[in-house]
Amino acid sequence: QVQLVESGGGLVQAGGSLRLSCAASGSVFRINVMGWYRQAPGKQREFVSTINSAGSTDYADSVKGRFTISRDNAKNTVYLQMSSLKPEDTAVYYCHAREPVTYYWGQGTQVTVSS
Repeated sequence: QVQLVESGGGLVQAGGSLRLSCAASGSVFRINVMGWYRQAPGKQREFVSTINSAGSTDYADSVKGRFTISRDNAKNTVYLQMSSLKPEDTAVYYCHAREPVTYYWGQGTQVTVSS
Protein backbone atom coordinates (compact mmCIF):
# COMPACT_ATOMS: atom_id res chain seq x y z
CA GLN A 1 0.00 0.00 0.00
CA VAL A 2 1.05 3.56 -0.72
CA GLN A 3 -0.16 6.73 0.98
CA LEU A 4 0.05 10.10 -0.75
CA VAL A 5 -0.17 13.41 1.10
CA GLU A 6 -0.42 16.66 -0.84
CA SER A 7 0.34 20.17 0.38
CA GLY A 8 0.85 23.64 -1.03
CA GLY A 9 -2.54 24.58 -2.42
CA GLY A 10 -4.19 27.91 -1.73
CA LEU A 11 -5.53 31.15 -3.15
CA VAL A 12 -3.44 33.18 -5.57
CA GLN A 13 -4.06 36.02 -8.00
CA ALA A 14 -3.86 35.47 -11.74
CA GLY A 15 -0.26 35.60 -12.88
CA GLY A 16 1.00 34.31 -9.55
CA SER A 17 2.77 31.09 -8.58
CA LEU A 18 2.26 28.14 -6.27
CA ARG A 19 4.21 24.97 -5.58
CA LEU A 20 2.45 21.74 -4.77
CA SER A 21 4.15 18.87 -2.98
CA CYS A 22 3.18 15.22 -2.68
CA ALA A 23 4.95 12.90 -0.27
CA ALA A 24 4.60 9.15 -0.75
CA SER A 25 4.96 6.64 2.07
CA GLY A 26 4.50 2.91 2.48
CA SER A 27 5.56 0.46 -0.21
CA VAL A 28 7.04 3.15 -2.44
CA PHE A 29 9.66 0.93 -4.08
CA ARG A 30 7.11 -0.27 -6.66
CA ILE A 31 6.19 3.26 -7.82
CA ASN A 32 7.44 4.06 -11.30
CA VAL A 33 5.35 7.11 -12.22
CA MET A 34 4.13 10.01 -10.10
CA GLY A 35 2.17 13.00 -11.19
CA TRP A 36 -0.76 15.35 -10.91
CA TYR A 37 -4.32 15.45 -12.13
CA ARG A 38 -6.95 18.10 -11.46
CA GLN A 39 -10.71 18.39 -11.28
CA ALA A 40 -12.60 21.64 -11.65
CA PRO A 41 -16.22 21.98 -10.43
CA GLY A 42 -18.61 20.24 -12.80
CA LYS A 43 -15.80 18.76 -14.89
CA GLN A 44 -14.06 15.43 -15.13
CA ARG A 45 -10.67 14.83 -13.61
CA GLU A 46 -7.97 15.64 -16.16
CA PHE A 47 -4.29 14.93 -16.63
CA VAL A 48 -1.83 17.69 -15.72
CA SER A 49 1.66 16.21 -15.61
CA THR A 50 3.66 13.08 -14.81
CA ILE A 51 7.27 12.16 -14.21
CA ASN A 52 8.74 8.66 -14.23
CA SER A 53 11.56 7.20 -12.17
CA ALA A 54 14.07 8.08 -14.89
CA GLY A 55 13.00 11.72 -14.84
CA SER A 56 11.06 11.79 -18.09
CA THR A 57 8.18 14.24 -17.95
CA ASP A 58 4.88 14.77 -19.70
CA TYR A 59 2.52 17.75 -19.60
CA ALA A 60 -0.97 18.63 -20.70
CA ASP A 61 -0.94 21.19 -23.50
CA SER A 62 -2.84 23.62 -21.29
CA VAL A 63 0.03 23.85 -18.77
CA LYS A 64 3.14 23.46 -20.97
CA GLY A 65 5.57 26.29 -20.43
CA ARG A 66 3.86 27.34 -17.17
CA PHE A 67 4.09 24.26 -14.91
CA THR A 68 7.20 22.26 -14.04
CA ILE A 69 7.14 18.84 -12.42
CA SER A 70 10.09 17.47 -10.48
CA ARG A 71 10.80 14.52 -8.23
CA ASP A 72 13.07 13.88 -5.27
CA ASN A 73 13.48 10.11 -5.19
CA ALA A 74 15.36 10.21 -1.88
CA LYS A 75 12.35 11.88 -0.24
CA ASN A 76 9.72 10.01 -2.30
CA THR A 77 8.24 13.40 -3.10
CA VAL A 78 6.97 14.96 -6.31
CA TYR A 79 6.56 18.69 -6.83
CA LEU A 80 4.53 20.80 -9.21
CA GLN A 81 5.76 24.35 -9.67
CA MET A 82 2.93 26.37 -11.16
CA SER A 83 3.61 29.80 -12.64
CA SER A 84 1.61 32.32 -14.66
CA LEU A 85 -1.52 30.89 -13.11
CA LYS A 86 -4.86 31.55 -14.77
CA PRO A 87 -8.40 31.45 -13.36
CA GLU A 88 -9.01 28.34 -15.45
CA ASP A 89 -6.33 26.55 -13.43
CA THR A 90 -8.71 26.63 -10.46
CA ALA A 91 -9.36 23.04 -9.39
CA VAL A 92 -8.68 20.39 -6.82
CA TYR A 93 -5.26 18.97 -7.64
CA TYR A 94 -4.73 15.27 -6.96
CA CYS A 95 -1.41 13.51 -6.60
CA HIS A 96 -1.16 10.21 -8.49
CA ALA A 97 1.28 7.33 -8.11
CA ARG A 98 1.43 4.34 -10.41
CA GLU A 99 2.86 0.86 -9.95
CA PRO A 100 2.97 -1.86 -12.62
CA VAL A 101 -0.41 -3.30 -11.56
CA THR A 102 -2.20 -0.58 -9.59
CA TYR A 103 -2.31 3.12 -8.82
CA TYR A 104 -3.06 5.48 -5.94
CA TRP A 105 -4.58 8.91 -5.38
CA GLY A 106 -3.99 11.55 -2.76
CA GLN A 107 -6.82 13.35 -1.01
CA GLY A 108 -6.48 16.47 -3.15
CA THR A 109 -5.50 20.06 -2.50
CA GLN A 110 -7.51 23.10 -3.61
CA VAL A 111 -5.94 25.67 -5.91
CA THR A 112 -7.96 28.82 -6.51
CA VAL A 113 -6.80 31.51 -8.93
CA SER A 114 -8.62 34.82 -8.72
CA SER A 115 -8.91 37.18 -11.68
